[in-house]
Amino acid sequence: MWKCAPPHFRNYQVAHPSYLSYFCDITNANTMEIQDKLNYDRIATAIDYLSENFKEQPDLDEVAAQVHLSPFHFQRLFTAWAGVSPKKFLQYLTTAYLKDKLQASSNLIEAAEWAGLSSQSRVYDLFVNMEAVTPNEFRNSGAGLTIQYGYHDTPFGKCFIAVTPRGICGLSFVEEGQEEAILQDFKQRWAFANIEPHQAFTAGYMQQIFPEGAMPGGKVHLLVQGTNFQVKVWQALLQIPPGAVSTYQQIAKSIGNPDASRAVGTAIGQNPVAWLIPCHRVIRREGIPGQYHWGATRKKALIGWEMAQMEPSNP
Repeated sequence: MWKCAPPHFRNYQVAHPSYLSYFCDITNANTMEIQDKLNYDRIATAIDYLSENFKEQPDLDEVAAQVHLSPFHFQRLFTAWAGVSPKKFLQYLTTAYLKDKLQASSNLIEAAEWAGLSSQSRVYDLFVNMEAVTPNEFRNSGAGLTIQYGYHDTPFGKCFIAVTPRGICGLSFVEEGQEEAILQDFKQRWAFANIEPHQAFTAGYMQQIFPEGAMPGGKVHLLVQGTNFQVKVWQALLQIPPGAVSTYQQIAKSIGNPDASRAVGTAIGQNPVAWLIPCHRVIRREGIPGQYHWGATRKKALIGWEMAQMEPSNP
């Protein structure tokens, strides 16, 4: 008898094979989704614990206990996710290390040139082309535009993605139970667009943005709504290469407005496309990751994960 058959069928010798096959497909998909969420939740808990207790240098047994796994299984889970050990991962998030990274990428132009050179020898070839809506389109809030959306699991938790024929126009990380709130907030920004769910369609984009066990690659087109200032800030974020970090002050300077760091911070907080417009790579000048629209722990996860992928020993 099929192990995933519903309980009321397990008492019968015969059940229609097509029904059982369908039920098992649904059950397996749901099980994988639950497992992916559980795994990221464990990773996030471990990162929190490591960050809060880094001075005490907790050992593997201590951290594993926080996520209710054996040391062996936790080490295997974390290394499969990050590509490095928990101890190595924590090094990426220390103030001293992040300050060194800030110094290395203090000039965004040099950083962009470095990214272009390094991409020739790395498995990282993501080109993001960002288009801003016209002033008239901005006023019309998406009138005449069809937008398809879906919810998908990523290495950093569940996300909401919205796509137009002209490119991705929304990507947000979603906490459990926030799906409807995220959708309603998105609909307010694209009030007159035709917005419809299409999980299968958006799944294709997710495979490119979050390929399993690798950095994203290929060309991605974005369509964003924003003021001229916001768009300039978001364009500047695209110049920060993966594995590098910058500050609000450096971004302000790069757009020719060195006294506008506070306004830059506001524009970064209004970024409509998480991950692809990498606002998570902007940290405080003291070498502290700081806050993030989708959670401070997730920001640490994103920064550390990218730095791990860019290690020479982790192609």
